[in-house]
Amino acid sequence: MAKPSQSSFVVKYDDNNQEFSIIGSMRPQDVSELEACTKLLETSLAGVRGTFYVNVKRLVRLNNIAFHVLAGSLVRACSERPDLRVAVITSSVVGWSTRKFGALNKVNPNIVVEEYDSEFYPGQSFLEEGEFIPILRTQTKMTWRHERNILPRHGMREGLTIADICCGIGDFAVLVYKEFKPARLVALDHSRSSLGYARKVAADFGIQGIEYIYGDAAEMLLEDEQFDFVTCRHALQIFNKPDLILKELFRICKPGGRVYVTNEKISQCLGEPRGESIQWTYDELSKLFAHFDMDLEFGPKSRKFMVEAGFDDVRMESFMVTNLDGDPQDFADIVKSWEELFAGGMSQQRGDSAEFVEKFRRGFQDHLFAALHPKGYAGWPVWVASGRKPA
Repeated sequence: MAKPSQSSFVVKYDDNNQEFSIIGSMRPQDVSELEACTKLLETSLAGVRGTFYVNVKRLVRLNNIAFHVLAGSLVRACSERPDLRVAVITSSVVGWSTRKFGALNKVNPNIVVEEYDSEFYPGQSFLEEGEFIPILRTQTKMTWRHERNILPRHGMREGLTIADICCGIGDFAVLVYKEFKPARLVALDHSRSSLGYARKVAADFGIQGIEYIYGDAAEMLLEDEQFDFVTCRHALQIFNKPDLILKELFRICKPGGRVYVTNEKISQCLGEPRGESIQWTYDELSKLFAHFDMDLEFGPKSRKFMVEAGFDDVRMESFMVTNLDGDPQDFADIVKSWEELFAGGMSQQRGDSAEFVEKFRRGFQDHLFAALHPKGYAGWPVWVASGRKPA
């Protein structure tokens, strides 16, 4: 008796981008199961010039039968047409694909593998250092004082299915779980170290209802239209292609559901006394992030991006985290960590002069001074936007 097929995959061809995509699990028991896929692949190859893209970022399984069929078609096309270049786009989330398809380059040098994530997250490494974890928890504690009241205005309520994308160290997911008691909560992030910490936090609080998933926010291995409410906080601003992230958030959201994002406009950080020095430093911080293809001015741009992604009923508001939100030392601790990360790390990697770094640091120190001054005021603005996926 023949074994049942373990394949469950979809193939698509985008003629405009010359991109052939395979999504799902491709594990046929016989070559005949791939007949339609092979025909589409070879027809697509025949009609292109220049570079032909094979997108396997969401191909989670591939057996040897399928690999040999795909490899045979690609090698044969490149051998017959020396002008053709094939770029196989993989993801580090599905680590085996880079190794497996990378072997084809030795067979034909016109077949190359491009691991998507390494180019897509140009500044991510700065924000994944272990010593930054405590300050991330402090930041969430301070923003949560505002967001726990803002979230219901954007559609959050008890009993929803929720996804927290780019969940980082998982503290926001824990707070949502405790406050809003979701029917299901999935938390996804690209950093294994952050997810490891997130699982520890959940375990420490005795929370077993959060599903932590390692994944690429721009190419998630999650099914379409699963979630009533999707959150993505302080993330669009650190990716150089936020439109691709929003496209995925839109895809996994149910029709009628909402996507909720938060981002900053860092140049609007403020403080008194010493306001002029503080303003200069945060203007320069915005430019520093832009150098690394990140946009800390993204906050007010959220509405434009959400409308262009297809959302309707887009709601926006902003709030100011201040030194008066609880203990002023918490705000000062945040600013001190920013000084070390941005002036002590990123600025020096950009190659800034010692004179610039000294002045850059001074603005953070003056912001800290304002936060702790008995008559001082220090603020950090956050922009909130949410959009509904049309029913």
